[in-house]
Amino acid sequence: MKIGKQTIKLENTPKILQTSSIVGPKETQGPLSQYFDKHIDDIFFGETTFEKAESKFMKTCIDNLLSKVPTLPENIDYIFAGDLLNQCICSGYCIRDLNIPFFGLYGACSTFCESLSLASTFINAGYAQKCIAATSSHFCSAERQFRMPLEHGNQKSPTAQCTVTASGSAIVVPKDVGTQGPLITHITPGKIIDMGITDMTNMGAAMAPAAFNTIMTHLQDTQRSANYYDIIATGDLGVLGSEILVDLFNKEGIDLNGIHADCGALIYNHDKQDTHCGGSGCGCMASVFSGYFFDQLKSKKINKILIVATGALMSPLSIQQGESIPGIAHAVAIENEV
Repeated sequence: MKIGKQTIKLENTPKILQTSSIVGPKETQGPLSQYFDKHIDDIFFGETTFEKAESKFMKTCIDNLLSKVPTLPENIDYIFAGDLLNQCICSGYCIRDLNIPFFGLYGACSTFCESLSLASTFINAGYAQKCIAATSSHFCSAERQFRMPLEHGNQKSPTAQCTVTASGSAIVVPKDVGTQGPLITHITPGKIIDMGITDMTNMGAAMAPAAFNTIMTHLQDTQRSANYYDIIATGDLGVLGSEILVDLFNKEGIDLNGIHADCGALIYNHDKQDTHCGGSGCGCMASVFSGYFFDQLKSKKINKILIVATGALMSPLSIQQGESIPGIAHAVAIENEV
């Protein structure tokens, strides 16, 4: 049922039964490497193009998820998936051989929480028994589409972020199916927030106000305080965007220090790896949640997490035409049974 302005309380509390994650070379060298299921050293992943490699990342991730449950593709009711490429070609070419009804989604880097939200509402309503949420991104395919070809060798702005080469996926089922797992209790779809930022190398600043709006709305709708959660994890704000988010909450008298974490800041070693302001991309939240945070939930090191994937809803064409960068953030509350 809907509560407050825009939050949905899932009365039947769907369960995340299992997750899967796969990462590329730079992510393998990062501090969270041990939490990911698969590590790929070849940026081409044995393929002839970066786009085909990204599709293979997602396919490998989903295959691994199915093997961990275990189940066959034909036992999945629906799959909700997306990526950063035009017409979501990574997801489409990945899923064409799986024979699963497919919802292709685009929310930029917010897509994992969008896909998880829709998968959980289908389960909650009784329209399905097994749904998969999946996303991916690839540094090289994103550079080619959104910025400059790698061969150009252009110098990056200090505020720029590195698109994560990774895929993450989760299978959502009814609460009483299978083994114990964390429950999805609330989702808060976000509104588009546009503060007029036009610098496409400063994604964190463009997305932070959207994250602030969604988190604040979620807290007001649920009548929860920020410290109700062990972690409030944003997806793609990076180092600078995270600082902006914390500052926005400080102005409202809410201290997020010790509660907030950002997947883009966690996945790389900021001091040792050349990633500027950290990571971004559909695969950032997907892999860090499916790897690191899901492990923390399963081991009961944390019991309540609000994951908030953030996205910049722009394109190279819109920037060339002088448009600003609209931000979006979707929130999903995930809690262990007590």
